Amino acid sequence: MDLFSTQQPDLKNLFLQLFHCSEEQAIDNLIGKYPSVFASSDNWKPLGGSANMYGVIENQQASPIAALVEKITNSIDATLMRKCYEAGVDPKGADAPRTMEAAVKQFYAGQAEQWDLPSFRKKQAENIQIIASGPRMNTSLTIYDSGEGQHPDKFEDTFLSLLRGNKNEIHFVQGKYNMGGSGAIVFCGKRGYQLMASRRYDGSGPLGFTLIREHPLTKQEQGSLKNTWYEFLVLDGKIPSFPITELDLGLVGRSFTTGSIIKLYSYSLPPGSRSVISRDLNQSLNEFLFEPALPILTVDTKERYPDDKNLERPLFGLKRRLEQDDKAYVEENFVEDFTDALFGKMRVAGYVFNTKVGGKSAKDSIQREFFKNNMTVLFSMNGQVHGHYTSEFITRSLKLNLLKNHLLLHVDCTNMSYEFRKELFMASRDRLKGSDETTKLRQFLATKLGKAGGRLAEIEKKRKDSIAVDGGDSKELLKNVTKNIQMNPELLKLLGSTFKLEEKKPQPDKHDKPEKKVPSKPASEPFKPQRFPTFLKVRGHHDGDKALTGIPLGGEKTVRFDTDVENQYFNRVEEPGELKIALLGVKRAAGKNTNGSSTSSGGNLDATAWAVEDVLNVNVSSPQDGTIRVTMNPQKDAQVGDAVQLKVSLTAPGEELEEIFWVKIADKDAPPKPMPQPEEEPLQGLPEPVFMYKEPKDSALTWDQMEEAIGVSVNHDTVVHPMASGENLEKIYINMDSKVLKSFRSKHRNITEVQLEISGRKYWTAVYMHTLFLYSITKNRKYQITQTKAGEQDPVDVADYIKDLFENFYSEFILNFGGMEEMMQGLGE
Repeated sequence: MDLFSTQQPDLKNLFLQLFHCSEEQAIDNLIGKYPSVFASSDNWKPLGGSANMYGVIENQQASPIAALVEKITNSIDATLMRKCYEAGVDPKGADAPRTMEAAVKQFYAGQAEQWDLPSFRKKQAENIQIIASGPRMNTSLTIYDSGEGQHPDKFEDTFLSLLRGNKNEIHFVQGKYNMGGSGAIVFCGKRGYQLMASRRYDGSGPLGFTLIREHPLTKQEQGSLKNTWYEFLVLDGKIPSFPITELDLGLVGRSFTTGSIIKLYSYSLPPGSRSVISRDLNQSLNEFLFEPALPILTVDTKERYPDDKNLERPLFGLKRRLEQDDKAYVEENFVEDFTDALFGKMRVAGYVFNTKVGGKSAKDSIQREFFKNNMTVLFSMNGQVHGHYTSEFITRSLKLNLLKNHLLLHVDCTNMSYEFRKELFMASRDRLKGSDETTKLRQFLATKLGKAGGRLAEIEKKRKDSIAVDGGDSKELLKNVTKNIQMNPELLKLLGSTFKLEEKKPQPDKHDKPEKKVPSKPASEPFKPQRFPTFLKVRGHHDGDKALTGIPLGGEKTVRFDTDVENQYFNRVEEPGELKIALLGVKRAAGKNTNGSSTSSGGNLDATAWAVEDVLNVNVSSPQDGTIRVTMNPQKDAQVGDAVQLKVSLTAPGEELEEIFWVKIADKDAPPKPMPQPEEEPLQGLPEPVFMYKEPKDSALTWDQMEEAIGVSVNHDTVVHPMASGENLEKIYINMDSKVLKSFRSKHRNITEVQLEISGRKYWTAVYMHTLFLYSITKNRKYQITQTKAGEQDPVDVADYIKDLFENFYSEFILNFGGMEEMMQGLGE
């Protein structure tokens, strides 16, 4: 049919033909079919109003998933804007909500609380849909929202504009730069085809539409221009439009009437997100949308996957998956709330994964379900991830190697001070800047989250203790294996540069002393958590003006509170609670005024003019079996003798539970006295060798124990598992039931007990020594090892690298070419 066979072009038919194209080749064919529409340069305008905007569009998100998230974020913004207009509120006025969270509470009062129920969540999610179409390996994506929509004559000021800051004065939406949504264009096949259509939310006006593409350079342009540009379709200088009541566009649960719809042709989905999008793409989007303001519906079709039974899945963020839908994967979750002069306010949530789920190893499924995009530490604003660290932060900064594949951290930057936060993220909202602020934030997180006695250190210690074995045998093994090392100064020099080696020193004779009897502690009653707290009690004495505790200048002090509320009270999805700290009084010691200048005497200050963060940096930890920890350290302008009165309130139904007390700034802590060192064994500091077997044996671990305790999968292919803590190699686990050892022994018929014992000893000694020296040389030479994964260079821990070496022929080499063969033959003669 000729669209222009009459004086009035059939624009509805043009739109529908464009919309029903399954991929970019079909668009190419349609453009070739109607040259009167698409061939004239008069029918195309540069996107953003200038051909020079090419660089802005090309330099957006580096990942197709992050670029797609920007589209979804725009849909959430548009939906909140519609609710704002329908409520009769000026989005830029004083009555408008100031945050996205406040907007949801105001515009969805009585509804948002029900979205945790599947039926209500799905119903709401139908207002923002992502629908797949086209061939399985050449997928096109349609994004629909029932948001505010735009009149055709406003397209060039909104959808098709760049760098105008249209949302900069609207505080409850995410967008502000007016460019993020353009990042998806570069992932639309080879030609950047994107169909855009919209109609105003109140039904006024027609449906406007346009086609965006990368401008195809003519031969003449190729000879004179360095770059092309992106452009959009106009007819007679205007956005094409036509009147509608409703259209059937394949949406779930509705026809299209108002709102916006965008189709991305031949979208370049990465591996792991290309299959059923209601599952695979859903998981990837959840990682980038940790806690979206509104639920979204991901939809695939029977035409693409006729045998799949769950083609429609709501998406409501990784937080809800971890705390509700998939909580069987999570062993423990907690939050740390920080108030600090460096950045203002910040919440860090931690999720420690189980090593097994349903009796099976969970390592692979955890990586597939929750780390699809290789993001271990997520930094978000309003629930959208703006940057991340990989697992190298867990090993190199926190030095918690056992948790590398079993820990996810979420850093909520929403309430940080603007001056600090604006230096953290690139404008594309998909990566961190290389600024001083990001360096300081990394150092802060490493110090606070990785400190000894912290929540994560306790979890790592618990996992280590669960695979501890009697050290008597390992000490004897170390004595035997290190005899020759002590006689070789070159080897000692090499190992000494990596491990803290000390030789045994002669000790004076000691008379045996009777052991002191330590009184046994009565068994404590099991903690019985309540959904809401019934009491809050600070530990310690604080009568009147007497200070509860002293906080050392330049140090920190932890105050503990007893309560009976459950551990997840602060971060659960439904009815969460909060610990609030208010400043009631400040007493300055003599010698300092309010502005820091010297004065002869101190005195009381007006606390109403101060906030807690003006005086103290505070870290509130979520409840842990009846204990809430609050760690405080003084601001740098504090001085010894200053006193602060605090009110600590725990929210509860009815009324808040309160404790009021004073804390005082004290002298710096004296450095700890050196503890007397126990008698050293030879070459103390070398990693301990530990044997692993499939079945239980004395002074050894089983494969199942390794997997149960620390999530390490051991099988016949495994030879060694070096276990490091930060940079320190602590233990070398050696698999005595490895295939390589069994295969070596099987070459010798009628093997004797002596041959079995000697071959086993030679095997573990060779594995131990090679692991020891490979680790020492690699660390000493400061090598950084990476491996290509999904087209990116992924850092590899040295211990993992050595383990992989042994599983890939290295162990066979040292057994078959290290004199073992000759030794076995000699023993058999």
